Amino acid sequence: MKDFAQLIKQLDSTNKTSVKVNALAHYFKTASDTDKVWTIAILSHRRPPRPVNTTLLREWASEMAEIPLWLFEESYHIVGDLAETIALVVSTTRGGKTHSLTRVLNHLILLKARSEEEKKTYVTQQWQGLNYYERFVFTKFITGGFRIGISQKLMTRALSIATGIDEDVLAYKLMGNWDPKTISFQELVLKENQGDYLSKPYPFYLAYAIEATPDSLGDTALWYAEHKWDGIRAQLIFRNRELFVWSRGEELVTDKYPEFFTLLKHIPDGTVLDGEILPYPDDTIGSFNDLQKRIGRKMVSKSLLLKVPVILRAYDLLEWEGKDIREMPFAQRRILLESLIKPLISAKSIPIDLSETMTLQSWSDFAKERATARDKKSEGLMLKRKDSPYLVGRKKGDWWKWKVDPFTIDAVLTYAMRGHGRRSNLFTDYTFGLWNETSDEKRELVTFAKAYSGLTDEEFRKLDAWIKKNTLERFGPVRSVTPYHVFEIAFEGIALSGRHKSGVATRFPRILRWRSDKSIEEANTLSDLKKLIP
Repeated sequence: MKDFAQLIKQLDSTNKTSVKVNALAHYFKTASDTDKVWTIAILSHRRPPRPVNTTLLREWASEMAEIPLWLFEESYHIVGDLAETIALVVSTTRGGKTHSLTRVLNHLILLKARSEEEKKTYVTQQWQGLNYYERFVFTKFITGGFRIGISQKLMTRALSIATGIDEDVLAYKLMGNWDPKTISFQELVLKENQGDYLSKPYPFYLAYAIEATPDSLGDTALWYAEHKWDGIRAQLIFRNRELFVWSRGEELVTDKYPEFFTLLKHIPDGTVLDGEILPYPDDTIGSFNDLQKRIGRKMVSKSLLLKVPVILRAYDLLEWEGKDIREMPFAQRRILLESLIKPLISAKSIPIDLSETMTLQSWSDFAKERATARDKKSEGLMLKRKDSPYLVGRKKGDWWKWKVDPFTIDAVLTYAMRGHGRRSNLFTDYTFGLWNETSDEKRELVTFAKAYSGLTDEEFRKLDAWIKKNTLERFGPVRSVTPYHVFEIAFEGIALSGRHKSGVATRFPRILRWRSDKSIEEANTLSDLKKLIP
């Protein structure tokens, strides 16, 4: 535990990727095998279930620090991180035994079933016996992940340095549904066991947003274009007469999409498809808002299956006849994919179709096709080199995404909240409203979106100073402010929603620019927003 806390301190104290990778590699060379497994799990978002809710943690910490809860809450909102706040306000008052990372995490797993009093005794005793950084790390295990700038790719790179195993091989080994409580380092990393790979997906190949104009990519004859579908990226794996469905987030979601089991009759063993799970009500592509009704459900009811059926829109073939064909040029993989999928498309009862690839004569033709994206329920175009292999992770050169320009609307700042991390002293999380014209003479601002990115540091500081001088009411960490400032808000998608006061849900809202040239009377209305719904 002490060594892991020291590792987190090292990772948190630098922005240099090389320093972080070297620190992790050293840890993987020196830590015990069980601690290595748990470190891989924690840094790939496989932390144990939360044994204590944060309300209790705040109460216990304020009690131990001998400060009122309201003062602890104010401190928390200034610091911006609960684990860091607890590490600061609680003091080390007794010597603690040094336990391994594995032992600490196993104790936390068992703690979930204990009574509240037993939980309090264990947690507070740990806090008292740990130093500042150990206390921070221990509390992080309970509250959530570490924001230390370590992606799974960097972690895999460090593990490769420590073990001498190729990064791509490690990326494949670490995919899947392994359990840090039961698997050993030997089984997870060092041992070659083909039986373990039955359900494993391949690491996903991810595209970068295009950096310049598309014509910088050269001859159009070298490229395929296809629409960028707005669903859930997934791999469907057919091995040993079994089906496994993996999302891009490395979550096994087979049971959430039972309609895909019909594909076992039509897709041969030794096949892995890459594609997009799309909502498909009334035999047409639905909205992502439709798909959200299926996401997160542990059980999918028959009525939901009928209301929001899904299909897989396939766009790549990664394994064929039991062989890994990712090194094969994309154009050849597509020929195999089409020979497999096209005969199935005519049967409406089979939940699969094919993402069309297009070869166009000029980049202006590509631009014209991109302009049709919203009509086709897509986010823009994917540009893929015909000779490209299927690589691991996000790589530049062969695959690019060329999304349509976002929707935009001018909205009024109505609420503000302090940010997190380095912005914890500033009000940087904002809520925006649009005019709802209830009559010819009366209109009110109705909340429609929240955003916390898009301004410069100087603009954040300027707006923070204004917010502090123009607060109308306080609701804990949130302040309502005088309606005065207008901002252009950009977002990727829009749909009707009964869960929002405005009646509309937007996807990925962010601030495009501060419209200091506009008064609030010139901001858009709710009806303007609804006109953008396809």
